[in-house]
Amino acid sequence: METPADMLAIVVREPGGPDMLEPQRMAVPLPRRGEVLIRVAAAGVNAPDLAQRRGRYDPPPDASALLGLEVAGEIAVLGEGVSGYLPGDRVVALTNGGGYAEYAAVPAGQVLPLPHGWSMGAAAALPETFFTVEQTLVMRAGLAAGMSVLIHGAAGGVGGAAIQIAKVLGARPIAVVSTAAKAAYAETLGAVETIISTSEDFVSRARELTGGQGVDRILDMGGGETLVRNIEAAARGAHIVCVASLSNEPSSIHAGKIVGKWLTISGSTLRPQSVETKAAIAQRLKADIWPALEDGRIIPPRLRSFRLEEAAEAHAEMENRDSYGKLILVTAFGRSLGEAIPST
Repeated sequence: METPADMLAIVVREPGGPDMLEPQRMAVPLPRRGEVLIRVAAAGVNAPDLAQRRGRYDPPPDASALLGLEVAGEIAVLGEGVSGYLPGDRVVALTNGGGYAEYAAVPAGQVLPLPHGWSMGAAAALPETFFTVEQTLVMRAGLAAGMSVLIHGAAGGVGGAAIQIAKVLGARPIAVVSTAAKAAYAETLGAVETIISTSEDFVSRARELTGGQGVDRILDMGGGETLVRNIEAAARGAHIVCVASLSNEPSSIHAGKIVGKWLTISGSTLRPQSVETKAAIAQRLKADIWPALEDGRIIPPRLRSFRLEEAAEAHAEMENRDSYGKLILVTAFGRSLGEAIPST
């Protein structure tokens, strides 16, 4: 099929609430050297998208100004120097922006084959969260078999991915959530224990679940005093990974406790990483995680779908504190495939 000159995309009129998102026609991007152009079937909605819409997360230089960090679809055009793919190949990709559109140009190293047996819609919910967890909790913090890992926000996109990756690696995921419904969902993903933070003290419960030793790895998304309490919940030699600071509050950390427990605390954001780093993460996922996607050890997250034109509604839903799982935007192309509409 010939690539059209223009496409539907979602733009941010000005920083603000979900109502600042609007559909707009614009030119289809041209893939640069080393990139592929993907005809998008579905795009995932993630917390960084909400932050960018609010004006708090600017795209890196040379990245698309459009929202959207993960897509699934078909390759439409190969940029100069790209090999290993053909037009029509079904793929998923971590984008550097531009996913909320009918076409997206993506560095080829950030593209992975659509996992066998997965719909486009389910697969569109994978890249941003799985790349994040693989880079921070696995490649940097060394999560391995036999370790306990405390996962905050375990019913969300990143948290859910962390549960499933930990399970595949033979680690022991302990989920921290805010409601019983979210706890039940975390258990379906493979959490061996759940802690409902609104009715239980997660520090004492985590230490109880680890025989008083504390947990080996912690995924922190709250920052603020949650980070302080994570230090209390950590085992000697533990690594605390900070992937967000949703509380937007400072942390009153006592350095002596970090020293005394031999702790490592690391922070990271994915989007500004180099294309080489993202390509390396993609290759680790392809080797270690893609087989688990295809043989059923990793299952699709709870999905809710919206039309691409309904991006504002999707953002409003994600800001609902009762929301959990993943949200996706489905294009007209995705709807024509049928499989892009999730059944869960």
